[in-house]
Amino acid sequence: EARGLTKSFGTFDALRGIDLAIGKGEFFTLFGPNGAGKTTFIKLLSTLTKPSTGSLTVAGHDSGKEADEIRRITGVISHDPYLYENLSALENIKFFGALYGVTDLDARAKEVVTAVGLGKRMHDIVRNFSRGMKQRLAVARATVHEPSILLLDEPYTGLDQHGAKVFGEMLAALKSRSRTILMTTHNIDEGLGMSDKVGIIAGGKLVYHGASGDLDGERFKELYIESVENA
Repeated sequence: EARGLTKSFGTFDALRGIDLAIGKGEFFTLFGPNGAGKTTFIKLLSTLTKPSTGSLTVAGHDSGKEADEIRRITGVISHDPYLYENLSALENIKFFGALYGVTDLDARAKEVVTAVGLGKRMHDIVRNFSRGMKQRLAVARATVHEPSILLLDEPYTGLDQHGAKVFGEMLAALKSRSRTILMTTHNIDEGLGMSDKVGIIAGGKLVYHGASGDLDGERFKELYIESVENA
């Protein structure tokens, strides 16, 4: 939950007075153009940076005082898969799992690598993987410690049509497990159908939020364009 949340970098206000509450188990998609503040918001939620003013709590934990607790219950996926290119798929997941103190690590790592469809490639070096395969492995990285919250920052970037389809199916499976998911994107078609609730951020301000079923796709596109142009 964000209340009066702001983030400034020098004289630039990246976020301006964000008020937003996301319920447990909800899939919330935050739409906005490049530079709107989406990535900054994800960084705040994942405790990579701190708010300038306002308050931010994640599952009841204060982001400024309980960062370690928040990191233990969150997984982050972005347009950069954050993998070690010279390690195998399995070695990558075991490395990140060890950072989180995952028990029965070998079995758990094999389980999540197989779950993202890379079981037959788990011993292959990651630098030889396609963009789509790396993004699927990033899902394994982000879920190896079984987080209750997933933060997805423009996860479809760079995926071809097949890769986007496979990734979308994986997100649907993650949603079915009652995780709380926040995804940022500027692609309306990718983000609208899967969401329970949606928001639009433009110029660092949250200019709209509501249930995804409140507006059909065409009306939402019109609202998005209007919001961005008037920001």
